[in-house]
Amino acid sequence: MTPLTTTHGLAIASLALMVLGGTAPPAAAQQDRKVTIRFAAQVGDKRFACGASYDGIGATGSRVTPSDFRFYVSDVQLVDAAGKAVPLKLDQDGRWQHANVALLDFENHTGPCLTGTDETRDIVVGTVPGGDYRGLRFTLGVPFDLNHADSTIAPSPLYLTSRVWNWQAGYKFLRIDLATSARPQDIRPGDMPRFGDRAGSNRLGFAIHLGSTQCAAEGGNKAPSACANPNRPTIEFASFDPARNVVIADLKSVLEGVDVDTNQADSPAGCMSTPTDGDCNPLMRNFGLTFAGTGGSQKFFRVGP
Repeated sequence: MTPLTTTHGLAIASLALMVLGGTAPPAAAQQDRKVTIRFAAQVGDKRFACGASYDGIGATGSRVTPSDFRFYVSDVQLVDAAGKAVPLKLDQDGRWQHANVALLDFENHTGPCLTGTDETRDIVVGTVPGGDYRGLRFTLGVPFDLNHADSTIAPSPLYLTSRVWNWQAGYKFLRIDLATSARPQDIRPGDMPRFGDRAGSNRLGFAIHLGSTQCAAEGGNKAPSACANPNRPTIEFASFDPARNVVIADLKSVLEGVDVDTNQADSPAGCMSTPTDGDCNPLMRNFGLTFAGTGGSQKFFRVGP
């Protein structure tokens, strides 16, 4: 019997693949690629740190002292050279990432950061198929189905009670609390601020709590079917290299034009995403959202070296 040549062997292998209903993919596509997306929290050109104060913030040029800086991102995607968005399959680490949601946490429970945790997190980690990726896309917030699930039995990082309003409203996608020149904070461990009265609200200084609002449901124990204001901005960078770049979340930029030293009467401290709260103007638009009928372009995130 004549032995098979290498060419004959390749032909048989190709035929076997065709019989199975496919062809051999390119080698690059067969190999998943590990990707780490780095994030950084800043106030202008300065790094965020618990206990640090920053000048020249907002419409009044106020001095602010942040006491919290955390947010969720979801649906993280890399964008290839052809403009196709490819989902980043997140590592399921049981702590910072679940399903397609990741928590970024920049406070370390020191100084005024009393409502946070000791651990910090500034990366999102996952895998994508091999390819030539040029850009980045993600959503600030928690997807609808996870946003309105039972948080009391949710896995980490969705179990944190300080990140939840209630079942119908869902999670605080972003929580940043500030003491400002005219609105100091008076929060102590175990305090439960009373949002309905002016004194209680002032104890929070100026709060930025982003989340969905006007979520309709049939009853108090029913999950909503939709929210009039989802408040999940999609962020996209046409040029982003995970090996070189970092996503910067800039508190100073998102507060551009915002009066952090006064508060609308009979309203919660700062902006709790309420459609009728003037303190959310122009803050919500600086997140890239529509507020009071006017759209905006996002100023919170940018690409850094």
